[in-house]
Parts: sequence; C-alpha cells; structure tokens
Amino acid sequence: MTVAPDPRLDAEIAAHPYPLLFVTVSGAHLYGFPSPDSDYDLRGVHLLPPEEVIGLDTGRETVEHAGWRDGLEVDLVTHDAHKFLLLMLRKNGYVLEQLYSPLVLRTSSGHEELKAIGRACITRQHHHHYQGFARTQWRLFEQETPHRAKPLLYVYRVLLTGLHLMRTGEVEANLLYLNESARLPYIDELVARKLAGGEHGTLNDVDLGFHRAEYNRLRALLDEEASRSTLPDTPTARPELHDLLVRLRLGHPVTRGAR
Repeated sequence: MTVAPDPRLDAEIAAHPYPLLFVTVSGAHLYGFPSPDSDYDLRGVHLLPPEEVIGLDTGRETVEHAGWRDGLEVDLVTHDAHKFLLLMLRKNGYVLEQLYSPLVLRTSSGHEELKAIGRACITRQHHHHYQGFARTQWRLFEQETPHRAKPLLYVYRVLLTGLHLMRTGEVEANLLYLNESARLPYIDELVARKLAGGEHGTLNDVDLGFHRAEYNRLRALLDEEASRSTLPDTPTARPELHDLLVRLRLGHPVTRGAR
C-alpha cells in the first residue's frame, strides 16, 4: 500500500541528505487510531556513501528532523542501513514494524529484498520487546492524572502485536485489524474516545482496576504464546543481510527522494 501523495511529506523526504532505501509511516497512523492532531511519524533507512563510511570523517548514522511543514507536524527518523540491519538481528520489534509497515512513502528494490530477508529475523525472543514496551506504556498510563486514552491504547496495541507475532510470525501493528481476532470489547470505545479527544484526550471515568487486570492477563498470555511458539530462538539472516549491505554500499541502487 502506498500512502496518498502529500506535497508536505514529499518535501520533508526530498530534503533528506542521503539516498533512501525506504520511508514508511509509523505511530498512530500505522496503529489505526490517529487523531486529527496526530503528527506523522516517518521512519526509514538511508544509505551512507562509501566515502562517508571508510574515511576518517563518517556520515550521520541517524538523521532526525521534527517540526512543522505547512501546518503538518512531521517527525522524521532514519538510520543508516548498517545500524538498521544490526537492529533487525536483535529482538527489536520496532524496526520490524517500520520495515513491514503497509504505509509506504518511499521504496526501492533494496527495500523489497530486505523485507524478504527480514522474515528470518523474526524469533520468539521478540516477545521480550513487546513485554518491555507494554510495561513502559502501562507505567505511563497508570502514573498520569488524569489518565489518557493514548498510552492505554498503546498498551493494548503492543500486547496484541506481540501475541499475533508469536502465533503467526507476521508483523501486524494495526490495533483495529488485530482486534478482529482478539475481540476485546472495549477497544472500539477507547479508540473512539481517543479520536474525539485528540492526543491529550483523557478518560475521566476509567476503570483502572479492570484495565490493570486485562494488562496482566494479556502479559501472561504473551508469555504462554512465546513458550509454545514455533518461531526460532535466534535469527538466521546475518549472512544475507551482510551480502545485501555490501551490494547496497557498492551499487547505490536507490535514488534520493524517489517514490
């Protein structure tokens, strides 16, 4: 799926200083509950030229830019391919979500090859990533007064993504799609309240005890699914990722700002 062209997003990407392997949309737009005031979280991979890798003065391993462009808030973060590929070999679900995001702004043949290789990076150990992310979001939700819908939705999104990954080996970050099979009856209402209240919308009548029980139940279920998952314990894609990176460095098969 390609995101509908937006000249403001195009301008942000075109200003990037390096060739791009891909740029996708992450954050609330990917998760299925963007508010009218949600910013656009753009994530991707850039490619440093050989002279900025092998010389004394190396290029920017991570490029970040956040700000407003013609009324649209944009947060752009890209990593050089070397850094991104190393993250893929760790239990980092976040980079996999970026790689497999269906909301594509820029792509390339290298992006398609990376997605194919990335299947061999998915392991049962990724459940640790989702457990840790859920704990962080729950702590944020529980400590805030008043409680906001956004971090609570992130708790459920993260746990359902982890459960889906352990069961199927597929990366799915959209909470609405995930809930089609999970069938948690409170998700639709939470999404509606977040959409109505915006990024800072609060839940004045939240049943904290109920959601704490659900949070603990889903965390326990995630551990159970990981224990019986048929996913491998370790990634096997390192040789293929090494070969791809060498070819990318030497060939530069992508063009700056190409859609």
